[in-house]
Amino acid sequence: MLTDPIADMLTRVRNAVAVEKPVVEMTTSKVRKGLAEVLKREGYIWDWSEVEAAPVNLLRLELKYGPNGERVIQTIKRVSKPGCRVYSSYRDLPSVLNGLGVSIISTSQGVLSDREAREKQVGGEVLCQVY
Repeated sequence: MLTDPIADMLTRVRNAVAVEKPVVEMTTSKVRKGLAEVLKREGYIWDWSEVEAAPVNLLRLELKYGPNGERVIQTIKRVSKPGCRVYSSYRDLPSVLNGLGVSIISTSQGVLSDREAREKQVGGEVLCQVY
């Protein structure tokens, strides 16, 4: 049993990008699917899919690299942790690298990027930052 499945997902992605793997797999959940969808919309991964497996379904992410093999995801880090949750209103959402990166927020309207949360004027838990 994992105590922090979101941190596990981010670590798997970070490790896969470090060794330039094209695909990374992990067990699936609603929040992980939401994170994958935001990463896809923001252009950090090519696509994601849910794979039927015996005990639990798997989430498969197709990682994205540049034309010369440069990494699209340079840094991916957890902000809100189980021991110290970080919440923010839409007015106070942190800017990542002056807008070059993205914060991923868990809101009442689902998992959104910081730009989408500002447009919809909803705040929530700041899950992670990607750049």
